[in-house]
Amino acid sequence: MSMSLRDQLLAAGLGTKKQVKQAAAPPPKKAPSRHQAPPPPTPEQVAASKALAAKNARDKELNRREQEKAAAKARRAEVKQLIEQHRLPKIESEEYFNFADGTRLARLAVTAQLREQIVKGSVAIVRYEGHYALIPESIVGRIRERDEFAVVTHEAAPGAAAPAAPAAADTEDPYKDFVVPDDLMW
Repeated sequence: MSMSLRDQLLAAGLGTKKQVKQAAAPPPKKAPSRHQAPPPPTPEQVAASKALAAKNARDKELNRREQEKAAAKARRAEVKQLIEQHRLPKIESEEYFNFADGTRLARLAVTAQLREQIVKGSVAIVRYEGHYALIPESIVGRIRERDEFAVVTHEAAPGAAAPAAPAAADTEDPYKDFVVPDDLMW
C-alpha cells in the first residue's frame, strides 16, 4: 500500500509529529479589525436601552424619596429627644398663658415667673406629641434647625430688628393713642 506524503516525510525524518499536527489544524481566524465600526443597534436593542435608562431613573427617584423619608424621621426623633431632655416640668396652676398657634388658640398653665420668661423670650413654646411644652431659649435654635414648625412662639432676640410697623393706621381710630401692653391677660 502506498503511504501518504505526510507519512513518507515522517518516515524520511524530514518532519516531526508536532509539525504534522500544526499542518492538520485549521488556520487561526483573524481578529476583527479595531477600526471597523460596530454594526448599528437594532430597534429592539434601542428600545431595551431606553427601558433600562427609564427604570434606572425611576429607581434613583424612589431611592431619593426613601432617603428623604428616613432623614425626616431621624429629624423628628432628634426633635423629640431634644424636647424630652430639656423641657421644663409641667406646672399645675390656675393661671394660664394664652397664645395663638396658627388659627387655633391654646393655653398652658404657668406661674407668674414663667409667664415673664415666655414674654421676654427666655422660654419658648414647642409642639410636642399633640400637646405643648416649654423649653429654654438655648435649645430653640437646635430645634429650629431640625424642624422649624415645632416652635410655636419665640420672641425676637434682644438687638434684633423690630417687626415692621403696620401700614398707615386709620386716622379715625379712637383707640390709636392707647398702647396695648405685652403682658395683657385675656
